[in-house]
Amino acid sequence: MAERKIHWKNSFENKLLGTRVPRVEGVSIATGQAKYTADINHPGTLFARALVSLNAYARIKSVDIEPAKQIPGVKAVKLLKQTGDELLWDGQLIAVVAAERPEFAQDGVRAIKIEYEVLEHFVDAEDLETAQSAGKVNRLRGQEEGEVQRTFLGAEVIHEGYYGLQTVSHACLEPHGAHTEWKGDDQLHVYLSTQNVSGTASQFAVPLGLKTANVTVQCDYLGGGFGSKSSPGEWGLVAAELARETGRPVKFMLDRTTELKTAGIRPSAFCKVRIAADKQGNVTAWEADLWGTTDTEGKTIAATALPYAFDIKNRLTRASGIRINGGPEQPWRAPDAPQACAITQTAMDDLAAKLELDPYQLFLKNLDKTWNPDLYTDQMRIAAELMEWEQNWKPRGTNKQDGAMRRGLGMALHEWTGKAHTASTTIRVHADGTVETFGGSQELGTGTRTVIGITVAETFGIPLDRVKVNIGSSTYPRSERSSRSSTAGGVSGPNRRAALKALWKIFDLVAGHYQVEASRLEAVEGKIRANGQDICTWEEATALIGTMPLEVQGEGPEADGLTGSRVGGVQMADVSVDIETGKVQINRFVAVQDCGLILNRLAAESQVYGGIIMGIASALFEERILDNKTGRFINADLFNYKLPRIGDIGDLKVHLYETEETRKQGVIGLGEPPVISSGAALSNAVANAIGVRVPVLPMTPIRVLNALEGGQS
Repeated sequence: MAERKIHWKNSFENKLLGTRVPRVEGVSIATGQAKYTADINHPGTLFARALVSLNAYARIKSVDIEPAKQIPGVKAVKLLKQTGDELLWDGQLIAVVAAERPEFAQDGVRAIKIEYEVLEHFVDAEDLETAQSAGKVNRLRGQEEGEVQRTFLGAEVIHEGYYGLQTVSHACLEPHGAHTEWKGDDQLHVYLSTQNVSGTASQFAVPLGLKTANVTVQCDYLGGGFGSKSSPGEWGLVAAELARETGRPVKFMLDRTTELKTAGIRPSAFCKVRIAADKQGNVTAWEADLWGTTDTEGKTIAATALPYAFDIKNRLTRASGIRINGGPEQPWRAPDAPQACAITQTAMDDLAAKLELDPYQLFLKNLDKTWNPDLYTDQMRIAAELMEWEQNWKPRGTNKQDGAMRRGLGMALHEWTGKAHTASTTIRVHADGTVETFGGSQELGTGTRTVIGITVAETFGIPLDRVKVNIGSSTYPRSERSSRSSTAGGVSGPNRRAALKALWKIFDLVAGHYQVEASRLEAVEGKIRANGQDICTWEEATALIGTMPLEVQGEGPEADGLTGSRVGGVQMADVSVDIETGKVQINRFVAVQDCGLILNRLAAESQVYGGIIMGIASALFEERILDNKTGRFINADLFNYKLPRIGDIGDLKVHLYETEETRKQGVIGLGEPPVISSGAALSNAVANAIGVRVPVLPMTPIRVLNALEGGQS
């Protein structure tokens, strides 16, 4: 018998895998049949609303919840903070009211009597000098390698600059929250908006004094997480406590303002950079002073993230964290990488300007410092052709259009691991030819069900609609949380392994029944074939299983080539800037991205588009604004917390970079990479257009005008 080896088929043999497949649940989502946690309203459900702090820093002098309990329709009130407790940011939860209707719960919140002792706050993470004077600075671990100062002393060219990115808040389409319901005294069922279905049951069980086996977490659909939805959250736990107290289901979804204030932020980062090179543009040394904030603990991005993507042998980064009165950090799509990329590659772009070099040439010159020079060389070439870089690039500030308009090009590159997470799956093949697969992953909106379905259907040679994908329950085989671009590899690997093992068992049954060699069999287009001849249909083959379904388990990741890690991408931006108003308009944006073996080309392209748009948002619009005078989060709503609209995006061009070499890597995740270099590319394009650097992102009109006037961001 020929060796049975775990592998992917050759690309030319695939019928589904690598093609453009619409998401299997697309119609359900578009028509509203798909039910998110926010849609769950079981009979008798109580609705929860929260009293939150409106002070950046305060101590509770007194709090009285008894008036809230007297409000008609209110069934329970839970205090999360007591008299004497400190409140550390605007939006911190104090108490939660559960009532028959949402408006009754809100009436109960308003009835709570509370007095505060307002304390002195600090909220400006960019102001390092004032933070030091106020004793708000933590010294963090830096990094140093090589002979930094000696290299600077002998450098032919040195550039010094200041760069930064403001804090942005998670703004998931579906806010954080849970619907909790007790089945008896010790059985808890939770519908949770989570990207960690398998891992959150224990996070409910331990604080609630339950056995983990008695907690079921379900998430059929998730309206975005981006790193912020890996735990029950304070809201999930208090909903469960209120449900136990009242004996009724309780739903607690954060309102939009509280979501923006307390559900998580991406850390800010500010940096003074010195970078050295020879006259040809070969970068030789890096020195940086980095600071920023996560929250009241006072951290920022890791010093080891700088310089990003380029391994500069002589490097020194000192780091400080600022303790501010702001909401807590949560992982945000490619943690640390967008900030590190923007700081590093804007400094490199400024170095190119000082050398009077096309930045494309400077980046090309330094690709020997990246993990895969050949990959980036080819990706840069493709991106430049799509952008028509050679024809359109002009030195800084020289590309004038009509009137006050200036046009510019910018580029940046990125890398990411994308390694598959640990997961298990069970595949069940029924005698009628239908197939089910079970796993504890979740559908974030990225097409996880479709990826699993494609993997299984391609393996069995059957139509996609013959495969039922079961995910979203903690009762299914475990799957790690969806994070760090790990899901596609995490779910496809185990399903491919299990499906192959099941197929081989079916081949053995067919071989025995039809007297053919099992090693010659293949499953193609609903048939079992040998040497190009039909032996039987798929249904005839599965009928040999008998009355009990065939079940096979798959695990992953394993070192068999199904999944891999590390991808790269290049992005280029073409912008126009109105130097009278400061408005930045994107004309074109090009992204070239690899992701190893492509499972669903349509979904892969969609991931890149989504990443670019998210990158555009944080580069031009998004920022949390904390008022220095009051400490309040003053733009905590979707009117003032700016996000891009369709007219702000421009013409996006996505090129999925795929070669035989990248396919051999196996499946590599794509969630994070496309968001990383967008900010750097846009910042470089704006600098090329107007002739000066806008040092801090987002590049709002006022920051653009200040840069033009020589002011500060």
